[in-house]
Amino acid sequence: MKEPNPTTDPIGQNLIKLISNVCFSVFVFTVLVITVIAITYQPPDPWESSRALTRVFTEVENATFQIDTSVLKTGEDVGMALVSPAAAPSEADADASNTQNDTQNEASVQKPEESSEISCDESRLVNCSDRGVLMAIKKFNLKHFKSIVFLDYQLPVNGSMANECDVSWRFRNRKEKSWRRYQDFRRFKIGYTDDCNYKVVGARGWHSGVNARRPRARFNATRTERTVKVSPSYRDDDINDTIPVLGSDLAFRNGKYLYYSRGGDYCKNMNHYIWSFLCALGEAQYLNRTFVMDLSVCLASTYTSSKKDEEGKDFRFYFDFEHLKESASIVEEDEFLKDWKRWEKNHKKKIPVRKVPTYKVTPMQLKKDRSTIIWRQFDTPEPENYWYRVCESKAANYIQRPWHALYKSKRLMNIVSEISGQMDWDFDAVHVVRGEKAQNKELWPHLDDDTSPNALVAKLQNIIQPWRNLYVATNEPFYNYFDRLRSHYKVHLLDDYKELWGNTSEWYNETTVLNGKPVEFDGYMRVAVDTEVFYRAKTQVETFYNLTADCKDGINTC
Repeated sequence: MKEPNPTTDPIGQNLIKLISNVCFSVFVFTVLVITVIAITYQPPDPWESSRALTRVFTEVENATFQIDTSVLKTGEDVGMALVSPAAAPSEADADASNTQNDTQNEASVQKPEESSEISCDESRLVNCSDRGVLMAIKKFNLKHFKSIVFLDYQLPVNGSMANECDVSWRFRNRKEKSWRRYQDFRRFKIGYTDDCNYKVVGARGWHSGVNARRPRARFNATRTERTVKVSPSYRDDDINDTIPVLGSDLAFRNGKYLYYSRGGDYCKNMNHYIWSFLCALGEAQYLNRTFVMDLSVCLASTYTSSKKDEEGKDFRFYFDFEHLKESASIVEEDEFLKDWKRWEKNHKKKIPVRKVPTYKVTPMQLKKDRSTIIWRQFDTPEPENYWYRVCESKAANYIQRPWHALYKSKRLMNIVSEISGQMDWDFDAVHVVRGEKAQNKELWPHLDDDTSPNALVAKLQNIIQPWRNLYVATNEPFYNYFDRLRSHYKVHLLDDYKELWGNTSEWYNETTVLNGKPVEFDGYMRVAVDTEVFYRAKTQVETFYNLTADCKDGINTC
């Protein structure tokens, strides 16, 4: 075997070491050169350069602008001036104080064509599209409407006269738990401050800025073959109460459903209906099933003008169906039955169904049931056939009623906003309960006297300042019953706003399309609107505990 040459191997190793050292030396030298250049090189600072400053503050694109000859603005002034209108806070959950400070800073931007050394020409026309106009309006709104959260503004447009600007915005009320948005549009008279900034000289009332309102949307008939004639109006694009559709047979078969047949709750008062409905919805959520929902509501005689129970009312007249769809898994009953029938016809076999004849079969017993449909039937006499019986006893520990899923109708809440807005959100309210309770001397012996016109005047004068806007929420049918209050307050009643549900109103048009024929503004709708307006008042005076010593539920129930 040949032995390795001891004289050649060390030469190769030395050559490799030499090449490595040379490469490393070149690398170190390169790094050293770059480091020296980086330390010694000083590029020109645009904010330190006089030529750069001159360009920033004198070069303008609009030929009508004048070069500012006043004291040179520094960095903080430029930072303020370069703020875009889009940077104005638009989220409802932003801190109110920060929102107000930011908007005030933006509102103080000077008109570029004016110098602080030149006196203002107040006769010149206002350019409504100038961002300074919008900033001035924002500042005005924040100061005057503290109960409102402003979400977003549209660019102002010209009003009907010189120096008038119309602007639209979205908002929500701080006292409302939901995040639903409402719209207002108003007309503002714009002037100038001593330092040539824009300011609001005057503002008109609710929905006065008609030039800023959204385009008209005409309605088409639905649910009926005949054409429904309605007045042209403005559609609330935020409302989407269309009925969800399952679609394919596969989607239907893969679902799990809880189906309640109609029980004794039908045609009971609305509180009873809601209590039972939320029990059923709560069980569906507990069982992780889709609830089959009957949109048909029977309105109890308490709320109808005919004093008779009226069937065929639509759930969507009273409650926010869009929010319900987003908060819970539901399917409309007619669509469900149609899909059920179609699937069995196409597949020539039956869907697995478990029929539950009594409420005494608890939700806990049904938890592991694998049937496609659990069908609760309520064929027994009252009160055994009430839906809410399912959630009694031990079931109450497992079933949680999803109150968060049930909101009042957005259409009704639009009316609430209209009424509150027409009073500029600056009003007090009193709730005056009369009707059957005032006539029942056995359970409410003092209520009639304590809510008489003279008694109301005497008590309210100690609570509410004179000549305030006073909204009276009441079930008193006689309109002139509260006339004595008019000598002390600006009295508002629900019937003062009949045009909001009249045959030319947005509410009338939308519910007519939804129903296929005109809808009556019934007693429950009146109660709902009255209650919500009352909640938005700055000072709220209740009948019980404030006006009378009688108990709300009758004698000896306090």
